[in-house]
Amino acid sequence: MNIGFIGIGRMGSPMARFMLQGGLKLTVCDPNPEMVKKAVAHGATAADSIAHCAQSSGVVFSSLPDDKILAASALGDKGIIANLKQGGIYIDTSTVSPAVSAEIALAAGKRGVHYLRMPVSGNSNSAEAGELTALVSGPPEAWKLVEPIVKKFSSAQVYVGDAEQARYMKLVINLVVANTASVLAEALALGRKGGLEWSTMLDGLSASTVGSPWVKAKARLLKTRDFTPTFTPSQLSKDLDLMLDAGDALGIPLQITSTTRQMMKATNADGYSGEDFIAVVKMLERLSGLPTDKV
Repeated sequence: MNIGFIGIGRMGSPMARFMLQGGLKLTVCDPNPEMVKKAVAHGATAADSIAHCAQSSGVVFSSLPDDKILAASALGDKGIIANLKQGGIYIDTSTVSPAVSAEIALAAGKRGVHYLRMPVSGNSNSAEAGELTALVSGPPEAWKLVEPIVKKFSSAQVYVGDAEQARYMKLVINLVVANTASVLAEALALGRKGGLEWSTMLDGLSASTVGSPWVKAKARLLKTRDFTPTFTPSQLSKDLDLMLDAGDALGIPLQITSTTRQMMKATNADGYSGEDFIAVVKMLERLSGLPTDKV
């Protein structure tokens, strides 16, 4: 079976590499020639178009930035679905809206293509380590066929239903992450102004009942003020917009999430657009009259 992979950026590239290391045959397509060159060096074959990639594959994965690019890549005469053979399997790993995903599901059904929604939980570091969690929904028989492939680049796989459930599951997880970041920023500013020593405060949080794996990981980086981006404020803002849109569609008042969206917007505009979204900590420090260059 030849596998296609469209969109081999920061997340897609390591996923593709693990497939190749697992002995799978892979054809890749990406607008960035450097990323294609990197994949070819690991044993992939380059396709000159999305259509070519889909035509030469029985299974196609995609990892794409947003709704617009996903729709442009999946739909239309030159898209994935129109060029994947009937009975083929299309798996999208992007974080996108349930509404756009449902449009793609409709097109796939008309074409006779099995469509799996498979957003992944984790950042680029998780992807590089093969420690992503795959959140899967769609036809269960298609999932059983590709599960061994997915296990090559993920450490956990969670099947949640036969429709758009995986899209909502990813938004649920990222909602908790985003709001935890803004709460952590407020807590750390309070602690600093109250006289807590920075490193000791982070140790206390990590050892407490709120010391989740995510809090512990961020605490380790915050100790040395390491804001190297794994996910920027702008990228998280895109996901927050998806959450708020989904909340509006379902009639859910996401008040805390709305506030976090404004905090991420402020962080992005405050000079931290190129840093990790946990730079919201520095934005709160500035608003609190605390120095952001030292602790």
